[in-house]
Amino acid sequence: MAALSVGALTLAEWAKRLDPDGKVPVIVELLQQTNEILTDMRWLEGNLPTGHRTTVRTGLPAVAWRLLNQGVTPGKSTTTQIDEQCGMLEAWSEVDVDLARLNGNISAFRLSEAQAFIEAMNQEMASTLFHGNSGLAPEEFLGLSPRYSLSTATNGSHVIKAGGAQSDNSSIWLIVWGANTVSGIFPKGSKAGLIHDDYGEVTVEVTAGVAGSRMRAFQERWQWQAGIAVKDWRYAVRICNIDISTLIANSSPADLTQHMIKAIHRIPTMGMGKPAFYMNRTCLEFLDIQRLDDIRGGGGLTYANIDGVNRPSFRGIPINTSDALLESEDTVS
Repeated sequence: MAALSVGALTLAEWAKRLDPDGKVPVIVELLQQTNEILTDMRWLEGNLPTGHRTTVRTGLPAVAWRLLNQGVTPGKSTTTQIDEQCGMLEAWSEVDVDLARLNGNISAFRLSEAQAFIEAMNQEMASTLFHGNSGLAPEEFLGLSPRYSLSTATNGSHVIKAGGAQSDNSSIWLIVWGANTVSGIFPKGSKAGLIHDDYGEVTVEVTAGVAGSRMRAFQERWQWQAGIAVKDWRYAVRICNIDISTLIANSSPADLTQHMIKAIHRIPTMGMGKPAFYMNRTCLEFLDIQRLDDIRGGGGLTYANIDGVNRPSFRGIPINTSDALLESEDTVS
């Protein structure tokens, strides 16, 4: 028996999505993640069809004191240009028309499937923002982690090591989002954010069964053209080498509060944009545990009520959750 394409919904899969009365249920999105970085970050239209070119000042002109009747040698500043690449994230959905019409609620079924695609796009985008490496995967854009991966690099002062030496490490990030600091970018002349094209009912070629077979399907496409531009590396700080196993075991764990204080003092001025901390759920949980001593000692970690949501902050800087931050990072040297 020929196997159906893994990209198509089978009758069994359809049945599992129906309530006992035959209606499309509201699916509990167990795979849904929290990646608040996607709503925090600022987005700018690039000045290139494939991304954005940034001019960065690399040196200041020489200045000198002078005496009367003595001149001063002319000077100049130096600059360099950096091209930031955008990637093109895309997904397609094709659902058999007759399958979608089984219970007469086509719109509800298509919406249910669309939500899964949107969540998948969000997760992949958030993951690439942190871990994308265009050197290894040219179809991606360069994320933050490869840029802040060596404590001996030019931006090494903004790579704070928390002592972990195994391969079960995680990172906490402090990022100041702004037009002249760190921002998301999209290609010149394109649209910002997730684009959805609904092509309606079309004829498609299927891979299941006889080669070259045709069927009528509801076809949709999702596309997100995006990248990240680090115009000034001083406005992002990575706290790396956070050993998750020692954190959980409470066996000489990293002092998260102390490292977050260090990160704050690495930023030249918070007024250049919108600052925020990012960490995964495990780090946030144990920061919350460690905060007990900090609060008793006036450490500054509080919970502020924002739009009815109890959200943690540290010294006035929001702490946001990102499930895209892994717990399997190698040690940063």
